[in-house]
Amino acid sequence: MFVKNNARGLVISLLGLLSIGTFCVQAAEQARQVFPHKMPASKPDMPLSAAMQRMFDYPAPRVQDNELFSQFKYTRLKGFDYNGGDGTISRRDPSRPIFENGQYYIWYTKRHTKVPPIGWSNAHKATDTIPSTDWDLAEIWYATSKDGFTWQEQGVAVPRPPKPYPGHRSVATPDILKWKGKYYLYYQGFVEPSGLNGDFCPVTVSYADSPNGPWTPVNKIVVHSGQKGDWDQDQTHDPQPIVYNGKIYLYYKATYNKWPDHRTKYAVANGIAMADDPLGPFTKHPLNPISNSGHEATYFPYKEGIASIVNKDGNERSTIQYAPDGVNFTIQSVISLPPTAAAPFSPDAFTNAPYAKGITWGMSHFINAGTPPNRHSMLARFDCDLSLDVHDPVMKNSGVYLKPDVYFSQGLNSKQRKAIQQRNQAFAESQKQ
Repeated sequence: MFVKNNARGLVISLLGLLSIGTFCVQAAEQARQVFPHKMPASKPDMPLSAAMQRMFDYPAPRVQDNELFSQFKYTRLKGFDYNGGDGTISRRDPSRPIFENGQYYIWYTKRHTKVPPIGWSNAHKATDTIPSTDWDLAEIWYATSKDGFTWQEQGVAVPRPPKPYPGHRSVATPDILKWKGKYYLYYQGFVEPSGLNGDFCPVTVSYADSPNGPWTPVNKIVVHSGQKGDWDQDQTHDPQPIVYNGKIYLYYKATYNKWPDHRTKYAVANGIAMADDPLGPFTKHPLNPISNSGHEATYFPYKEGIASIVNKDGNERSTIQYAPDGVNFTIQSVISLPPTAAAPFSPDAFTNAPYAKGITWGMSHFINAGTPPNRHSMLARFDCDLSLDVHDPVMKNSGVYLKPDVYFSQGLNSKQRKAIQQRNQAFAESQKQ
């Protein structure tokens, strides 16, 4: 009995020591406060660096699990002729595709001139047949497709109206709205060669009972530029209508701090103009601008709010952002090779859906097709996984590996090489002293 009791006591003592040891190890681990090897699903209750705290502000701490992160894959379209790339035919600024009558429809800026653009610095030399810029002397055309890859150009949707109506010089950069069974094309209406006094341009609209037209222009401005001194005093570009909260939210862009005195110091921002009717009146949001970056940003319904692909210009370029209220955007991911002038196929764009599923493909453009001085723009398709209904692991890969020639094509110009040579010489002289 004595032996048994001693053995039992010994076991109890050992268990006690093990418990104390485990407690000490746990306490030591807690005292160390080291970030765990296994990724936490939520922010751990421990001191974190600013970067690691920020990681848990994204939709998912791992970018591969982030529904608002994607790679972008591009496909050359079939069905569009560019006259051998001589710069006389250009297609750019596509609308978002819509699916009607068993096929997809897109609208876009098309310029077909006898010569390529002479550049906005030579806008004073532009004529009724010689364009200043790629979007000068343009009309709005449309095309249809069964699969989104091969397109059939159908013809002019909106021609330039006669003087003095908005767009008599050029109509460009369209986007589509479907509202109560009718169709509305919003676009920029130029009244002078772009570059002559800047890039001044307001938004106007045409409407139709069918996506095939005929289109009736209202021949008036529906979204005005701002007052003198406002950030958008010169332009309301890139109109993008979305039905949200029962209203028309028309997102638009303006560049500011430039024409004509500070051309090289321009900045870009985006705003919203809202209306209860497609023909207006439109009221600008009091918090405009609602985005500080994105020369050709695009917007689409996502979950309860609005998501945005922000491509170039500004501190927040190359990001995807989200605003639960459609107004106050925050960065959700950083992306590579975002589409330029992206126009996504968004089935929820006009349905006022309480919970939108996102996008998987759309249209974009490249503005540097052709060989200088005969450059022109061309339409292209992009694919991605920014949809709650799709899971494509390939689109979630975080690495983009381009061939060396892509990087070398971004080489130094002769002025930069000369400046480097001068700095090298100055540095070498300084080391002799």
